[in-house]
Amino acid sequence: MSSSWMRLILLIVIITFVAAFILSGAQSYLSLDVLKLKYDSIIKYYSEYPIQTLAIYSCLYIIVTALSLPGAAVMTLAAGALFGFGVGLVTVSFASTIGATLAFLASRLIVGDYIQDKYGSRLRTINEGFRKDGEFYLLSIRLVPLFPFFLVNLLMGLTPISIISYFIISQIGMLPGTAVYIFAGTQLADLDSIAGIMSPGIIAAFTLLATFPLIAKKVLRAHKDNKIMGKFDKPKSFDYNVMVIGAGSGGLVSAYIAAAVKAKVALVEADKMGGDCLNTGCVPSKALIRSAKFVHDANRGNDFGMSRSSAVPNIKKIMARVKRVIKAIEPHDSIERYSSLGVDCIKGSAMIIDPYHVEVNKQVYSTKNIIIATGARPFIPPIKGLDKVPYYTSDNLWDMQKLPKELVVLGGGPIGCELAQSFQRLGAKVTMVEMAPRLLNREDVDVSELITARFKSEGIKVITGYKAQSIRKKRTEGYTLTCANNAGTEKRISFDGLIVALGRQANVEGYGAKRLGIELDQQGRVAANDFMQTNFPNIYVCGDVTGPYQFTHTASHQAWYCAVNALFSPIKQFRVDYSVIPWATFTDPEVARVGLNEQEAQQQDITYELSYYDLSQLDRALAEEEAHGYLKVLTPLGSDKILGVTFVGAHAGDLIHEFILAMKHGIGLNKILGTIHIYPTMAESVKFTAGVWRRRNSPKAALRLLEVFHRWRL
Repeated sequence: MSSSWMRLILLIVIITFVAAFILSGAQSYLSLDVLKLKYDSIIKYYSEYPIQTLAIYSCLYIIVTALSLPGAAVMTLAAGALFGFGVGLVTVSFASTIGATLAFLASRLIVGDYIQDKYGSRLRTINEGFRKDGEFYLLSIRLVPLFPFFLVNLLMGLTPISIISYFIISQIGMLPGTAVYIFAGTQLADLDSIAGIMSPGIIAAFTLLATFPLIAKKVLRAHKDNKIMGKFDKPKSFDYNVMVIGAGSGGLVSAYIAAAVKAKVALVEADKMGGDCLNTGCVPSKALIRSAKFVHDANRGNDFGMSRSSAVPNIKKIMARVKRVIKAIEPHDSIERYSSLGVDCIKGSAMIIDPYHVEVNKQVYSTKNIIIATGARPFIPPIKGLDKVPYYTSDNLWDMQKLPKELVVLGGGPIGCELAQSFQRLGAKVTMVEMAPRLLNREDVDVSELITARFKSEGIKVITGYKAQSIRKKRTEGYTLTCANNAGTEKRISFDGLIVALGRQANVEGYGAKRLGIELDQQGRVAANDFMQTNFPNIYVCGDVTGPYQFTHTASHQAWYCAVNALFSPIKQFRVDYSVIPWATFTDPEVARVGLNEQEAQQQDITYELSYYDLSQLDRALAEEEAHGYLKVLTPLGSDKILGVTFVGAHAGDLIHEFILAMKHGIGLNKILGTIHIYPTMAESVKFTAGVWRRRNSPKAALRLLEVFHRWRL
């Protein structure tokens, strides 16, 4: 029998029982007046048959609570009146918990799985919260009788809390309230109504009980923190409110925010201000991409009606331009600028002595908080012979003075793809080697296929499913790379230039983190909680050194939480929000993403509707000779709420921001469709994609009526 039929049968059974209970008038017997009236006869039966009476009572109580029927409060009072405080408390405690758990299971079976399947993506944050703190939430609610217990049972069935946890916490949480009711039942003769036990004093007591789990959690956390920090001598006064180690994007933003709220902050940097993004990553790579695109476009003169056009790249001049761009941006991240903002910029290598002290240039500074923002470096794989080859990474690529004739790019991720296309356009013969089955494997398959086809059309040789094994020097000029697939088949590739672009490795050494005992995650990055704290409560971390996203904009995003939480904890703390994280790969065409793509939705079993718009239909794209690529928007069935967007095309990294804003603030496709977009622009593609969704979700019945109406008017 299928699960859907089981759910239907269970629902019918429950409805039948509830209807029979109501129609038979059985609820009239579960009242205080009837209890008082039948009190003597029930007491007599109990004295003669105690076991049977308790068994019958327990079964009735379980049925009432399991089916969420009215009368549980009266039955609890009855237990006190009939069985006394001790026996009544034990009986009701177990019967109520069993009944509550059955109601919980019924809720989960009938609608819980359906809710999670349909709205799982929307409930992700709530689910994660319940997995971490669900027991505390449940205990707090159980301790307050103001919350209807039947409603708690039904709603909790929709959450991922485990059955065992639910049973145990319910047993504990309902015990104080049950005790109050049982005691009131022992005084049954003095009670005129159930409301009589809900005096202001008792309500206040319940409220205090409800806050106990939260207080206990804070006390336990404080105890844990004191256990960690108690080993170190805490200064009576500090030189700084916060010291930031690393002046990349995360460190710069942390220091900027701290200074903006008038905290005393120091920023320590051993190398160059601006970190990898400015000096070896985002800025130089985009400058290189622009030069390569100019060469490519100049050689497309025929597409634009030119009889003759061409560009001859000069790698020395191009690299000089790259460095000129870096120089132009340097003042934004300079010591002079940050000093003027109120940041003490210290040039040197930092060493964390303990959670309260940092040494720089043989001088020790005291600080209330530390923010680690040390970034990452290129990952160098253990390839035999690699150490004998003068290879390039993103660190030293910008010193290139001679363009390789045959260039191998190891890695088919975003960095590898951007560099491979750029150097092919600049005149190198590029071969890409990627061990995964396809390029850009975090993107959808159709995205990978489109980019791969574009690369091949431009002359790039793409080899996927092969892993680099060894490198040897040729007898003549150049080198040979040997790579193999899982079947053991080998390929040998000749080259005179090699770029290693196989990801980045967190910088966790050289500043005392390991010696102090700062914990790392399974990927070798500094581990952080939802508040960006390490296992030391006053040491925070942001950026590539912690992940999970290695983007400049996510480092800046995390930096806000680091600075604010460090400066205002424990008064106020904020959990980092990863709900809307965008990124882009700056190939040509560009690939931009935010939220879910199709492969992620399928992996998470999320049902979605796809709205697809082909950019070859866009007027401005046709005019620009950029009529390639597409826009894909994922929405729940029948809803215009945006789950995710994949944008492949010219300027996709710029154009996707309308979707980012919409997702962040809950704006649906209907409102995007109702917004005027300038004609002719690439941004019209956003509106047209919303139009695709609207046409698919048009009210067909209403349109048929309108058709009849308009014909009648004729």
